Amino acid sequence: MSDDTAAATAPKKKGGGMKKLLLFVVAPLVLIGAGVGGGMVVAGKTGGKEAKHEDPNRPKLVAKEGEHPSTEGPDPVNPNPAIYKSTYYPIETPFTSNLRDTDGFLQIGIGVSTFYDSKMIDSLKDNEMPVRSAVLETLAQQDADFINTPQGKVALRGALKKAINDVLSRRTGFGGVDDVYFTSFIIQ
Repeated sequence: MSDDTAAATAPKKKGGGMKKLLLFVVAPLVLIGAGVGGGMVVAGKTGGKEAKHEDPNRPKLVAKEGEHPSTEGPDPVNPNPAIYKSTYYPIETPFTSNLRDTDGFLQIGIGVSTFYDSKMIDSLKDNEMPVRSAVLETLAQQDADFINTPQGKVALRGALKKAINDVLSRRTGFGGVDDVYFTSFIIQ
């Protein structure tokens, strides 16, 4: 009987081995290959190069007349001011805030600059209320003695730039304010 069972299973083993090879080796390799290929297409990579999927609503850098930015693309964090044109936008209403740990207050007027097109300024206008709130929160954290120094004013400009860009990045996905300028500055 053991010879009969061995003879009965031998042909099945030979045919079953080919099916097992297809089922457990070839099929998973095909599925893995399809998954990797599909993942690369979804990720935008083709032929080892990354495809650019640029948002048409995202602000674009504005080159100065006669300047031609490199084909490698600009540094979006620190665009070269020798190549790109600054656009200035004054925020109309001044900001008035109490200062930290004092009875004094600060009233400032500010304007911003950007190397990006009008979409950046439109984004700033559309988000004026949260930007104003962030500026006022930043002002309320300031020390009167420190911001009355040249170094304090420079630090305050940097803090305001960061606060404005943080709000714009959260709300629109893009900061873009290059610098903040004082149009008036009163400490009392």
